Amino acid sequence: MDPLRILVVDDSRAMRMIVRRCLREAGYGDCEVTEAGNGLEALDRIREAAPDLVLSDWNMPEMNGLELLKSLKGTGIRLGFITSEGTPEMRMTAMASGAQFLVAKPFTAESFQRALKPIIGH
Repeated sequence: MDPLRILVVDDSRAMRMIVRRCLREAGYGDCEVTEAGNGLEALDRIREAAPDLVLSDWNMPEMNGLELLKSLKGTGIRLGFITSEGTPEMRMTAMASGAQFLVAKPFTAESFQRALKPIIGH
């Protein structure tokens, strides 16, 4: 079976590295992880090789996470948010727009496991 492909989208390179580390700590170290710095860059990566799951920040320049999510509608690509803004209103907007989950920063390996397990198993 092919490894699970995850695209991490965040305008902070340091945050992308933290997300990668958390994925490993959560037991997803065997996944193939690629990165993008914003939604437009993410769309380029998705065209190159469609991921199984996108983990996206909400607030980014060029194209934010919600715009990215809307542009993926109908593709079958699942997206979850990893963001510093986890208000109830934002969670409702994310879910109503088709997000699989919203993990608020600061996050832990355990919060990743809780969010990802129902979607991708492990």
